[in-house]
Amino acid sequence: MKPHCFVKTVFILACFALVIYACDSSHAHGVAGDSQFDSTRLWVGWNKYHIPERDSMARYGHELIANTSYYLGPKGIVAQITNGMNCQNCHLNGGTLPWGNNYGAVASMYPQFRARSGGLETIVKRISDCMERSLNADKAIDSNSKEMRSIIAYMNWLGDGIPKGRAPKGTGIMNIPYLDRAADPQKGQAVYVSKCQRCHGADGHGQKKTDGLYEYPPLWGENSYNTAAGLYRLSRFAGYVKHNMPFGEVEYHNPQLTDEEAWDVAAFVNSQPRPSKIFKEDWPDISKKPVDHPFGPYADGFTEEQHKYGPFQPIIEARKKQKK
Repeated sequence: MKPHCFVKTVFILACFALVIYACDSSHAHGVAGDSQFDSTRLWVGWNKYHIPERDSMARYGHELIANTSYYLGPKGIVAQITNGMNCQNCHLNGGTLPWGNNYGAVASMYPQFRARSGGLETIVKRISDCMERSLNADKAIDSNSKEMRSIIAYMNWLGDGIPKGRAPKGTGIMNIPYLDRAADPQKGQAVYVSKCQRCHGADGHGQKKTDGLYEYPPLWGENSYNTAAGLYRLSRFAGYVKHNMPFGEVEYHNPQLTDEEAWDVAAFVNSQPRPSKIFKEDWPDISKKPVDHPFGPYADGFTEEQHKYGPFQPIIEARKKQKK
């Protein structure tokens, strides 16, 4: 090949690669600018290797999300405040997977009003809640600490290009239809043994790596999420496992579990012992409690048992009548 032809060919290939990278990047990380944002396009977050070397805060933020226990766990090198789980045990792959409880809309949707607290919540408040509930922390990290600022920097980096007040497709956890019966912990136990036990253990206490950190988190027991965590609501747990578990074997579009199996295994896991924590300030307006919030009092007259396991449709219908 002649030198000028070789140079021309390399130039064309480089341009082609650049176009492919740009297309892949816009799909993965959001497209800058409100006019180009497409809320129907599935959001998939970039991985840690895309974080610029110069963005040390976001890089440290990802490290804290992925290896929370190393920094903040029982033997944490920064503080010893959490239960040993990592943030990405619940927010998969560093909060980047569609319908994997991801962080895609955190930067764009906060601050926001939340009925649970009855007020306007910041990203700091949201992160602190996760630490005190899902990681069962004695207290959250200081809002001005390098750790809190780094986690926020990482979430802002993930949300780059998503307009304020907009949430991309794939945000959070996908809802699944309610059952026309109560979720059954006994049936859920069979699902757990078949699909979950090999990773999370027969005792539900998870599996640790050789370094003492969890490879698979505990689903109950003293080192698991407490009763104030979001996953203690059956709808959240059921939607989460339906589209993400067994981990590494399924994606949201090819689940292994049926809806019934997801609800039942959620009922089984959340009927097991775990730390109890009560936030008395939660739900100042009790009429705003979700139908599957498992603790009273309620404004609709249904029992805690039904609010925890269902059936939920009668509660929904009763609330609709109350509003008329």
